[in-house]
Amino acid sequence: MNRSMTGQYVQKDSVLHKMDARAKLLCFILLLVVMLKAKTVFSYGLAAVTLVAVCALSKLSFSALTSTLSRMTTFLIVIFLMNALFFSTQEAIWKWGIFTLSREGIVQGLHVVAHVVLVLVLSNLLTCTTTPIELTTALEVLLKPLKVFRIPVEMIALVLSVALSFIPTLLQEADTIRKAQIARGARFESRNLIEKARSFLPLILPIFLCAFRRADELSLAMEARGYRGAAKRTKKAKIPLKKSDLLALGICSCICAVQFFL
Repeated sequence: MNRSMTGQYVQKDSVLHKMDARAKLLCFILLLVVMLKAKTVFSYGLAAVTLVAVCALSKLSFSALTSTLSRMTTFLIVIFLMNALFFSTQEAIWKWGIFTLSREGIVQGLHVVAHVVLVLVLSNLLTCTTTPIELTTALEVLLKPLKVFRIPVEMIALVLSVALSFIPTLLQEADTIRKAQIARGARFESRNLIEKARSFLPLILPIFLCAFRRADELSLAMEARGYRGAAKRTKKAKIPLKKSDLLALGICSCICAVQFFL
């Protein structure tokens, strides 16, 4: 899978692909709690085993599931160092100026990095096994109770779905722009942090312009097709959840409950 297409839907004949998007989204929320609740060795073990099992059910390749992590390596290192060097403690292993390295800070940094990695893989799993249209419908159904407060649920679901579907496109555009800048002499792989930071500045403006251009093209396409708001659109009859979907929800609920006792 192309790295620039991170998070894009991948067609497979798997259990996760066949699941109802509503049940899948609810299971995602439950498993998200499992990942973020992990604090001890046993709770991390439960989270890791659960994630590996779900990944196996998706039949997706290892590169498709972890492609996001390769892009986030620098970010993960930064958040680890921020916690390791600035975590307030009385017992410091090493101290220099405002930097204080401590055992508690290192542990906290590892916790944060582990949570981010688990959530990234889980999120990538959801977007790779669910089409944007299915996500939009599921979000609309789950947010429907907010209509009581006159919140435009349909519009919120549409915006979130469009944002998710545009992530792979913008990543591909960013990769194309980066290659063009490299051809012009930009040094993105430089070990000098200042030089590396400066090399990313020429990427910012073109990416923003690309995002606005894509948004304008999308709005024109929607108007040309007669789109007049999500609330007035007709919808097909709702299909009840299957027994397999209810079973998946039950299993995820049990795993979430067990996580709270670990």
